[in-house]
Amino acid sequence: MERLGTGIGWRPEIADVVERMPGIDWVEAVAENVCPGHLPESLTRLRERGVTVVPHGVSLGLGGAERPDPGKLAALAERAEVLGSPLVTEHIAFVRAGGTLSASPRLEAGHLLPVPRTRDALDVLCENVRIAQDALPVPLAVENIAALLSWPGEEMTEAQFLYELVERTGVRLLIDVANLHTNHVNRGEDPAEALAGLPVEAIAYVHVAGGFERDGVWHDSHAHPVPQPVLDILTDLASRVAPPGVLLERDENFPGGDELEGEVEAIRAAVEKGRASAKGAVPAAPPSAGGAQAGVPDAVRQRLSLGQTALLSALVAGTPVPEGFDRVRLSVQARALAAKRADVVAKVAPELPVILGSAYRPAFLAYTEGRPMTGGYRRDALDFAEHLLRDGLPRDAGSRRELRDWWRERSGPVPRSRRPAVRLARAARRVLLRR
Repeated sequence: MERLGTGIGWRPEIADVVERMPGIDWVEAVAENVCPGHLPESLTRLRERGVTVVPHGVSLGLGGAERPDPGKLAALAERAEVLGSPLVTEHIAFVRAGGTLSASPRLEAGHLLPVPRTRDALDVLCENVRIAQDALPVPLAVENIAALLSWPGEEMTEAQFLYELVERTGVRLLIDVANLHTNHVNRGEDPAEALAGLPVEAIAYVHVAGGFERDGVWHDSHAHPVPQPVLDILTDLASRVAPPGVLLERDENFPGGDELEGEVEAIRAAVEKGRASAKGAVPAAPPSAGGAQAGVPDAVRQRLSLGQTALLSALVAGTPVPEGFDRVRLSVQARALAAKRADVVAKVAPELPVILGSAYRPAFLAYTEGRPMTGGYRRDALDFAEHLLRDGLPRDAGSRRELRDWWRERSGPVPRSRRPAVRLARAARRVLLRR
């Protein structure tokens, strides 16, 4: 595994700043936001300068009950090849649930949700990771996530869960020290204990990010400065192992270049402090996978699917809270998911907040109640607009006409009828016209 050095998350909003920043050895780009045939000019220039680019996936859902989607794996592999990346990364999380395994409608979280630390979940995760490894042209590293809530009946600590995952699959780890801090505040998990139990030699690189605390809950926002407790965890990690790479993540509320450079320097200083106090810290080295594993029985995947579907349905569709979960924390998570959904839809369809003005956010949050996302954020934006038009909204005729024009341009001549017979007739007509 090559040493990456010090990096920063590449985002279109700060592309120019990143290009000008001194001492940046590598960048990480969200894989789903990169089109292989139309790479942003900024990324192309960085690559030509010898700056390593690592694609960071967010939609595979390796911790979900279903096997990884071959199309998503192929897309991630293509990005790795186009960018000439030494590895790709994803998350230990589930992002969707429902479907055939649970005989229920498919639901999308639009967010990374925690996997239960149980034997069933570990068996499924290990098989999903091996499937991904076989499909990718470069090594895979997986990231620990932040969580607001805990699963009841967990059988392992996070360190034990990750240690066995590495032992069984040989996968590398992307350790997010900000997420360790989040889980300390939200779930009472000691970051030092977690680091002590991790297979630190498997670390591919480290994420560092900021957040904020509200009402005793830490929100991993990636939109605030990196706090000192997160830097302290980074120092502790660096005293145990020399991480091949360390990267600053920032996704919102981007500050000026000077402030970003200051955060990168603070990260460098935290790593150097850890290395200075290290007692025989070992360099990270590729782990080796255990022997061949038997396939996971369908019954195991089905059990996991039922649990994840019940949780996600409670979060996004208002169904009863599954037994054993903290109702207050689940309510906080549900509100956070709805808020994130509104923010992302505003990004993928920026015309909607312009057309609706200050009414956009309250209207969208009201729309989300009992209406889970099923087809991604772009589909969500269209469904939201269709919902408003059916209800004769907005009241202002000019705004309503503008919204209808926007919707027609992307979806068709008229909103879909609520009547199944009408929708079936229209679908049949489209099929006949294509013949």
